[in-house]
Amino acid sequence: MTTLTEAPPKASEVLGAPKKKRNLLPYLLLAPGVLWLVVFFLIPIITAISASIQTGSLDMGFKVTWNWANYSSTFSTYNTEIIHSLIYSIACTVICLLLGYPLAYFIAFRGGKWKNLLMALVIAPAFTSFLIRTIAWETILSDHGTVVRIMIDLRITNLMDHLGLITGNHVLNSPFSVVFGMVYNFLPFTVLPLYTSLEKIDPRLHEAGRDLYCSGYRTWRYVTWPLSLPGVIAGTLLTFIPAVGDYVNAYMLGSPNTQVIGQVIENEALRDVFGYPIASAMGVILTFGTLLIVLAYVKKAGSEDLL
Repeated sequence: MTTLTEAPPKASEVLGAPKKKRNLLPYLLLAPGVLWLVVFFLIPIITAISASIQTGSLDMGFKVTWNWANYSSTFSTYNTEIIHSLIYSIACTVICLLLGYPLAYFIAFRGGKWKNLLMALVIAPAFTSFLIRTIAWETILSDHGTVVRIMIDLRITNLMDHLGLITGNHVLNSPFSVVFGMVYNFLPFTVLPLYTSLEKIDPRLHEAGRDLYCSGYRTWRYVTWPLSLPGVIAGTLLTFIPAVGDYVNAYMLGSPNTQVIGQVIENEALRDVFGYPIASAMGVILTFGTLLIVLAYVKKAGSEDLL
């Protein structure tokens, strides 16, 4: 008659085998990235927060006095510039999406053997200096330029003046010229993620839609658009984040009436001996305000397949 007995102990338990050492390789591979973020992201943010609650001057030095009034004075004094930054960046993002989506769609599904060439043409302007491209548009949109003369002959300037986008026939130094320059400079940031997302879509899905008697719009609405949402989210974020902090276009193509928060930060930090804490406070507001907007947008739109 057999009896149930306990299993004999393993040899490793009898001999007291050493414990398995933790693999440090993943942490070593992660260390350079973490160090980079700490040195160039975390420390500057902490420094900016510390500077935003200081008082003093460049001659006498600045000291941390927990002066939180810098934040309230920023909102009360420069609320117009903050609103300009939000309006211009949102308008730039929406226009880039409206222009970039059809362009990316055409290249992805109709480009054929010319896809690489078309994408190269989209990216090519980025190889020229951001500042030089903006100065070029300052010349093109001048009152005596060919573009403005054509707009005047077609009475486009009258409509834009009626909408408050320009003043009279002066296209330059207006909200329109600022947003126009931002759209030109940031459009590739929208097109690239959109193209990558659209190219992954199987064209046979469009054929299936036609076989099911769906119109072109319904096929796009219920097939293409949902599958391209990761590219839409990535493209709009890559456009909005740099646009909200951009001040080159507002400085070169705008006027004192189109100032944005970036210009105020530059003025306070470089030209006002007492303005460094205010500039830091505005930088903190810009950073965390943009972060909150992005987090709310990603949470609303969904980010599971963002990359």
